[in-house]
Amino acid sequence: MAYYNAEPKYEHGDQLKVGILLANLGTPDAPTAQALRPYLRQFLSDTRVVEIPRAIWWFILNGIILVIRPKKSAEKYAQVWLKEGSPLLVHAQKQTTLLRGFLGQKIKSPFAVELGMSYGNPSMQSAIDKLKAQHCDRILVFPLYPQYAASSTASAMDAVFRVLLKTRNQPAIRSIRNYNDHPAYIAALASSVREHWRINGKPSKLVMSFHGVPKVHLTSGDPYHCQCHKTGRLLAEALELGKDEYLIAFQSRFGKQEWLKPYLAGILEDLGKAKTKRIDVICPGFSSDCLETLEEIAMEGKHIFQSNGGGEYNYIPALNENEAWIHAMTAIALENLQGWVSTEWDSDLVKKSNEMTKLRAQALGANQ
Repeated sequence: MAYYNAEPKYEHGDQLKVGILLANLGTPDAPTAQALRPYLRQFLSDTRVVEIPRAIWWFILNGIILVIRPKKSAEKYAQVWLKEGSPLLVHAQKQTTLLRGFLGQKIKSPFAVELGMSYGNPSMQSAIDKLKAQHCDRILVFPLYPQYAASSTASAMDAVFRVLLKTRNQPAIRSIRNYNDHPAYIAALASSVREHWRINGKPSKLVMSFHGVPKVHLTSGDPYHCQCHKTGRLLAEALELGKDEYLIAFQSRFGKQEWLKPYLAGILEDLGKAKTKRIDVICPGFSSDCLETLEEIAMEGKHIFQSNGGGEYNYIPALNENEAWIHAMTAIALENLQGWVSTEWDSDLVKKSNEMTKLRAQALGANQ
């Protein structure tokens, strides 16, 4: 019985590389109940995602959720599914390709970039296998979650280390914990909003919606809530918004326990009843559009707002393949690859890097 996965062939003289592993949540293979069932089982069996005693949760998951939810979820996925596949996967694959190209203009030493998902395909195992097959002896794990949460960032790292448990020749590992206040990330968000406003005009209110987590995660020491609020504050400052011009809310509540507040649904209902003429909603915690943004926010959110008397409703897309975001990903990756790669820095990039360092110091100072 083999305890470890087989190692790729290696010959003396083969060139060693640095690997960048983009890590995201995952997606079902198709918008069908048959495809949703194994995906939801894997996702909802993760103790990082659902912190309920296993014996109790097993009966709830297998006796109720996996019986009812796959069909309902499949119907929602079908509304947003693209010709190329799942929106999250399509955008993440394009980000992977673009980042590979952008880094190729800056890194002189050999490197590789692959995409892995915590749940579903492409799996974290397949991504690490591809990197090892390219002789990557060092891997930077780049979770596509700007704000750290145990249920997202930590679950991605768990998936990586589960693969490494079965790896004989383990690569060196670095990980990016969060970049919720990184100047390049904030600048990419602000650029996206400004472009939307240039075309459509400015709304009465900008609503920033982040994925929710149970409140007990916050009280147990998870920094996610604070990092979301800091992102919101920095984005508002970059857009020169007053405190009455934006709101921060949390979406995707599941179950009966209390989650982070205020709940987005309640905010949209209140804004609708107040006869707000127009609101724009952005989801800064999502690097790619997916079911939660395209169906829950763009569709369900609009219905809640307008059915309660609200006016115009616009969803501002996630950063996806936005050039400013790929530049930000490049900058964040390069900062965390220092000492592992040789880079080609031109004078403009050095200048921009110094400006980012100053902005980051100012942002950190403002938070103290």
